[in-house]
Amino acid sequence: MYIIFLGAPGAGKGTQAAYVAQKLNLLHLAAGDLLRQEIEGGTELGMKAESYMEKGVLAPDSVVMPMVLQRISDAEAESGIILDGFPRNLKQAETLDQALTQRGKAIDKVVHINVSEEELVKRLSGRRICRSCQMPYHVVSSPPQVQDSCDRCGSELYRRPDDSVEAVKKRLEVYSTETAPLIDYYSRAGKLLTIDGEGDVGEVGERIIAALHGEGL
Repeated sequence: MYIIFLGAPGAGKGTQAAYVAQKLNLLHLAAGDLLRQEIEGGTELGMKAESYMEKGVLAPDSVVMPMVLQRISDAEAESGIILDGFPRNLKQAETLDQALTQRGKAIDKVVHINVSEEELVKRLSGRRICRSCQMPYHVVSSPPQVQDSCDRCGSELYRRPDDSVEAVKKRLEVYSTETAPLIDYYSRAGKLLTIDGEGDVGEVGERIIAALHGEGL
């Protein structure tokens, strides 16, 4: 079973990908985690990825694609995978399809987690991070016991610059331009499942699992 999770920043695709992967006993492959693992391992790809990340730009396809394709080929991926954060654009999607076809495999379904822009802005602009231990909070859904103070270590909480309302709206524009066309690509292929992403984590997760089971997966 090969499944892709799509969704705008703040839609919860990472959380849901991990939740569904555990429930269905699939390997969860998050593109961001793969990049960090390569960087920590000091590999050639990792050093290339780090050079781009230090500049604040996304690693190019020439760096990301080999990482993803290598992990797909690993023995632990044989039972199936959930891809999270990849593909990000049509070129990556087409390259992924070609690589899987060469292995006699294919993407089975693409889960598109749909959340309104109003809700996305509220979710992202309300996030707070501990300066010391990086524990995440949210001013509405998961606030700290003491305002602006981390429950775990007592350090100050802050809002990341890219979580300001203005920055969030810009991130959503970028997503719409680069990643949203994938929705049409997979819809035309008959592989798209659009899921209402508003509600608590377990509720949304069960919607996804029910939809996948409804497709015979």
